Amino acid sequence: MEELLPGRCIDLAQLRENVRLIRGAVPEGTRLLAVVKADAYGHGAVQVARAALEAGASWLAVALPQEGAALRESGIQAPILVLGAALPEDGPLAARYDLTLTVCDPASVRALSAAVGEGRVKVHLKLDTGMCRIGARNAAEVRAVLSALDACPSLTLTGAFTHFADADGEDMAFTRQQLERFRALCALLPEGILRHCANSAAIHRLMPEAAFDMVRMGISMYGYPPVPTDLPLKPFMSWRTRVTHVKEIQPGDTVSYGRTFTADRPMRIATIACGYGDGYHRAASGRAEVIVRGKRLKVVGRICMDQMMADASALAEVRPGDVVTLLGRDGNAEITAEDMASWSGTISYEMLLAATGRVKRVWLHE
Repeated sequence: MEELLPGRCIDLAQLRENVRLIRGAVPEGTRLLAVVKADAYGHGAVQVARAALEAGASWLAVALPQEGAALRESGIQAPILVLGAALPEDGPLAARYDLTLTVCDPASVRALSAAVGEGRVKVHLKLDTGMCRIGARNAAEVRAVLSALDACPSLTLTGAFTHFADADGEDMAFTRQQLERFRALCALLPEGILRHCANSAAIHRLMPEAAFDMVRMGISMYGYPPVPTDLPLKPFMSWRTRVTHVKEIQPGDTVSYGRTFTADRPMRIATIACGYGDGYHRAASGRAEVIVRGKRLKVVGRICMDQMMADASALAEVRPGDVVTLLGRDGNAEITAEDMASWSGTISYEMLLAATGRVKRVWLHE
């Protein structure tokens, strides 16, 4: 893998194990939907989709119809749900690639139907039970959507779903309220359609009552469950680069732009080939850590576009060419996306997505 550096490595064998573990945690007969939007949270949509389907998923979900079309172009034939509210221009693409779109209100149903023309498109109805993002919110709105669908034979209702706003919170009262609203609104819908509401947090906290016909594996599938769980889910993405230069500095010397770090002792500084141009957040300056030779080193000074500096004073043997682990494990030391998120003031999801196009990727065990 030396030729990959700098780059990211995605271990699909661990992904398959994560899916199998989640498969075993939900009721028998409940389908698994693998969320592969945003290039599978930065892990590679086609590669992750194929591996998840091999391990037991039966549906896929994306955010945009273009993401679904790309999966179809790769030869994937499993059902694909587009989670975002459908626009009229999405209709022809969905008909061409057999994508299931999301509808929310009568006007969008009629506009979508007109755009589809003589084609046929399957749709799921989004129910807003408390997220206040998209979806029909009450019985009157649901009935209005159903009436519009009855008048639009080019659209076929095959499912309904909602999304929990706070299933990873400490108090589950609001989530249970959402669950009951979902049950009540589903009672207005035709029998036999696919119902789903459980996201990653709900999979770990609300089985089997929130299982319904299908659950949606998001961040947990990628090894970062948002709530405590007994399942030994593990991350399967690493990010590594190299040391490019090593120098000795003296007390009073300053490091990087803005001179925000001043040495208070003789120090050994390792320059590392990664910066915010690669997607490593500048906000982590002065807080981030990296791993070299199995030891965590503190990043000092501001992170630059293409480089960052770390205090390698504890490593007398550090030299240019040494492997630097930005995300992942080296020996007994490990850095997770949650660590990176805490340094940057964000969430693990964003860290998994952060790498820019110039960071190469390789997939193991395809």
